[in-house]
Amino acid sequence: MEGLKEWATVVKALEQGKQTVILRKGGILETASGFNIESKKFFLFPTWEHQETKHVKPEFHDFLNEVLDKKPKAGFNKISSYAEILFEKDIESNEIINQLSSFHIWSDSYIQERRNWKPEKPMKAVFLKIMKVPEFDLPLKSEFSGCKSWIELNSNFQDTEWMVRRRRRESALEDNEIEKKLEEFKEIVK
Repeated sequence: MEGLKEWATVVKALEQGKQTVILRKGGILETASGFNIESKKFFLFPTWEHQETKHVKPEFHDFLNEVLDKKPKAGFNKISSYAEILFEKDIESNEIINQLSSFHIWSDSYIQERRNWKPEKPMKAVFLKIMKVPEFDLPLKSEFSGCKSWIELNSNFQDTEWMVRRRRRESALEDNEIEKKLEEFKEIVK
Protein backbone atom coordinates (compact mmCIF):
# COMPACT_ATOMS: atom_id res chain seq x y z
CA MET A 1 0.00 0.00 0.00
CA GLU A 2 1.28 3.44 -0.91
CA GLY A 3 1.57 6.39 1.45
CA LEU A 4 1.58 10.03 0.36
CA LYS A 5 3.76 12.32 2.44
CA GLU A 6 1.97 15.56 3.32
CA TRP A 7 2.35 18.20 6.03
CA ALA A 8 0.70 17.12 9.27
CA THR A 9 -1.23 20.42 9.26
CA VAL A 10 -2.70 19.60 5.85
CA VAL A 11 -3.52 16.03 6.93
CA LYS A 12 -5.45 17.49 9.88
CA ALA A 13 -7.32 19.88 7.57
CA LEU A 14 -8.13 17.04 5.15
CA GLU A 15 -9.39 14.84 8.00
CA GLN A 16 -11.65 17.62 9.26
CA GLY A 17 -13.05 18.42 5.82
CA LYS A 18 -11.44 21.89 5.79
CA GLN A 19 -9.35 20.94 2.76
CA THR A 20 -10.29 18.74 -0.20
CA VAL A 21 -7.57 19.54 -2.73
CA ILE A 22 -3.82 19.14 -2.65
CA LEU A 23 -1.61 21.14 -4.99
CA ARG A 24 1.68 19.44 -5.80
CA LYS A 25 4.74 19.82 -8.00
CA GLY A 26 6.77 17.00 -6.48
CA GLY A 27 9.58 16.80 -3.97
CA ILE A 28 13.20 17.78 -4.52
CA LEU A 29 13.97 14.15 -5.40
CA GLU A 30 11.29 14.29 -8.13
CA THR A 31 12.59 17.29 -10.08
CA ALA A 32 12.85 15.48 -13.41
CA SER A 33 9.38 13.93 -13.41
CA GLY A 34 7.45 16.33 -11.22
CA PHE A 35 4.55 15.01 -9.15
CA ASN A 36 3.03 11.83 -10.53
CA ILE A 37 0.05 9.90 -9.23
CA GLU A 38 1.39 6.51 -8.16
CA SER A 39 -1.82 5.24 -6.58
CA LYS A 40 -5.48 6.27 -6.59
CA LYS A 41 -5.91 5.04 -2.98
CA PHE A 42 -3.34 5.53 -0.25
CA PHE A 43 -2.65 6.36 3.38
CA LEU A 44 -1.71 9.92 4.31
CA PHE A 45 1.74 10.01 5.91
CA PRO A 46 2.02 13.19 8.05
CA THR A 47 5.30 15.10 7.96
CA TRP A 48 6.58 17.93 10.14
CA GLU A 49 9.31 19.46 7.97
CA HIS A 50 8.95 22.83 6.22
CA GLN A 51 5.74 23.87 8.01
CA GLU A 52 5.67 27.49 9.11
CA THR A 53 2.96 29.91 10.16
CA LYS A 54 3.58 32.05 7.07
CA HIS A 55 2.74 29.06 4.83
CA VAL A 56 -0.77 28.58 6.27
CA LYS A 57 -3.80 30.88 6.16
CA PRO A 58 -4.23 32.66 9.53
CA GLU A 59 -7.48 30.85 10.36
CA PHE A 60 -5.54 27.56 10.34
CA HIS A 61 -2.58 28.58 12.53
CA ASP A 62 -4.18 26.64 15.41
CA PHE A 63 -4.02 23.46 13.27
CA LEU A 64 -0.29 24.03 12.76
CA ASN A 65 0.35 24.67 16.47
CA GLU A 66 -1.66 21.61 17.47
CA VAL A 67 0.15 19.17 15.18
CA LEU A 68 3.55 20.59 16.13
CA ASP A 69 2.66 20.04 19.82
CA LYS A 70 1.51 16.46 19.21
CA LYS A 71 4.33 14.91 17.22
CA PRO A 72 4.47 11.11 17.44
CA LYS A 73 7.01 9.38 19.66
CA ALA A 74 10.51 8.95 18.28
CA GLY A 75 10.84 6.18 15.69
CA PHE A 76 7.14 6.15 14.78
CA ASN A 77 4.53 8.02 12.79
CA LYS A 78 0.79 8.01 13.46
CA ILE A 79 -1.44 7.13 10.53
CA SER A 80 -5.08 8.12 10.84
CA SER A 81 -6.47 8.60 7.34
CA TYR A 82 -6.84 6.99 3.98
CA ALA A 83 -7.41 8.92 0.75
CA GLU A 84 -8.99 8.24 -2.60
CA ILE A 85 -8.37 10.46 -5.62
CA LEU A 86 -11.66 11.53 -7.20
CA PHE A 87 -10.22 13.91 -9.83
CA GLU A 88 -6.88 15.34 -10.88
CA LYS A 89 -5.80 18.03 -13.31
CA ASP A 90 -2.53 19.70 -14.30
CA ILE A 91 -2.88 23.48 -13.89
CA GLU A 92 -0.62 26.07 -15.48
CA SER A 93 -2.77 29.16 -14.96
CA ASN A 94 -2.19 31.31 -11.87
CA GLU A 95 -5.77 32.52 -12.20
CA ILE A 96 -7.16 28.99 -11.90
CA ILE A 97 -4.87 28.16 -8.99
CA ASN A 98 -6.02 31.33 -7.22
CA GLN A 99 -9.66 30.27 -7.72
CA LEU A 100 -8.89 27.06 -5.81
CA SER A 101 -8.02 28.96 -2.60
CA SER A 102 -11.19 27.86 -0.78
CA PHE A 103 -10.21 24.20 -1.29
CA HIS A 104 -6.99 24.33 0.79
CA ILE A 105 -5.33 25.93 3.82
CA TRP A 106 -2.07 27.17 2.24
CA SER A 107 -1.33 30.90 2.18
CA ASP A 108 -1.31 32.72 -1.16
CA SER A 109 2.39 33.50 -0.70
CA TYR A 110 3.21 29.82 -0.17
CA ILE A 111 1.25 28.78 -3.27
CA GLN A 112 3.14 31.40 -5.27
CA GLU A 113 6.43 30.14 -3.83
CA ARG A 114 5.53 26.61 -4.99
CA ARG A 115 4.49 27.94 -8.43
CA ASN A 116 7.85 29.73 -8.78
CA TRP A 117 9.79 26.51 -8.08
CA LYS A 118 10.30 24.83 -11.45
CA PRO A 119 7.91 27.28 -13.16
CA GLU A 120 7.97 25.26 -16.39
CA LYS A 121 6.19 22.40 -14.60
CA PRO A 122 2.42 22.54 -14.05
CA MET A 123 0.88 22.36 -10.60
CA LYS A 124 -1.12 19.18 -10.13
CA ALA A 125 -4.47 19.79 -8.44
CA VAL A 126 -5.82 16.61 -6.84
CA PHE A 127 -9.31 16.35 -5.32
CA LEU A 128 -9.41 13.81 -2.47
CA LYS A 129 -12.03 11.89 -0.55
CA ILE A 130 -10.67 11.29 2.96
CA MET A 131 -11.59 8.42 5.23
CA LYS A 132 -10.58 8.57 8.89
CA VAL A 133 -9.33 5.20 10.13
CA PRO A 134 -8.52 4.18 13.69
CA GLU A 135 -5.11 5.69 14.39
CA PHE A 136 -2.18 3.29 14.36
CA ASP A 137 1.56 3.63 14.94
CA LEU A 138 3.82 3.02 11.98
CA PRO A 139 7.47 2.18 12.72
CA LEU A 140 9.69 4.52 10.69
CA LYS A 141 12.14 3.13 8.16
CA SER A 142 15.05 4.90 6.51
CA GLU A 143 13.40 4.68 3.08
CA PHE A 144 10.58 6.94 4.33
CA SER A 145 12.93 9.92 4.69
CA GLY A 146 13.86 12.44 2.03
CA CYS A 147 11.97 14.94 -0.09
CA LYS A 148 9.82 12.55 -2.08
CA SER A 149 6.06 12.35 -2.27
CA TRP A 150 5.32 8.61 -2.25
CA ILE A 151 6.50 5.84 0.05
CA GLU A 152 5.70 2.14 0.07
CA LEU A 153 4.08 0.92 3.31
CA ASN A 154 3.43 -2.75 2.40
CA SER A 155 6.52 -3.99 4.17
CA ASN A 156 4.96 -2.89 7.46
CA PHE A 157 1.52 -4.47 7.14
CA GLN A 158 -0.15 -7.69 6.21
CA ASP A 159 -2.59 -6.65 3.47
CA THR A 160 -3.26 -3.02 4.38
CA GLU A 161 -6.12 -2.83 1.87
CA TRP A 162 -7.91 -5.50 3.93
CA MET A 163 -7.20 -3.57 7.12
CA VAL A 164 -8.80 -0.41 5.70
CA ARG A 165 -11.90 -2.33 4.59
CA ARG A 166 -12.29 -4.14 7.92
CA ARG A 167 -11.69 -1.28 10.33
CA ARG A 168 -14.34 1.30 11.06
CA ARG A 169 -13.97 4.19 8.65
CA GLU A 170 -15.48 7.62 8.85
CA SER A 171 -15.62 9.99 5.92
CA ALA A 172 -14.30 13.51 6.54
CA LEU A 173 -17.34 14.90 4.67
CA GLU A 174 -20.79 13.55 3.86
CA ASP A 175 -21.18 12.18 0.32
CA ASN A 176 -23.43 15.08 -0.76
CA GLU A 177 -20.83 17.61 0.49
CA ILE A 178 -18.07 15.81 -1.38
CA GLU A 179 -20.13 15.74 -4.59
CA LYS A 180 -20.95 19.45 -4.31
CA LYS A 181 -17.30 20.42 -3.74
CA LEU A 182 -16.11 18.08 -6.49
CA GLU A 183 -18.49 19.64 -9.03
CA GLU A 184 -17.34 23.12 -8.00
CA PHE A 185 -13.70 22.02 -8.36
CA LYS A 186 -14.31 20.52 -11.83
CA GLU A 187 -16.05 23.72 -12.95
CA ILE A 188 -12.98 25.75 -11.97
CA VAL A 189 -10.33 23.47 -13.53
CA LYS A 190 -12.20 22.42 -16.71
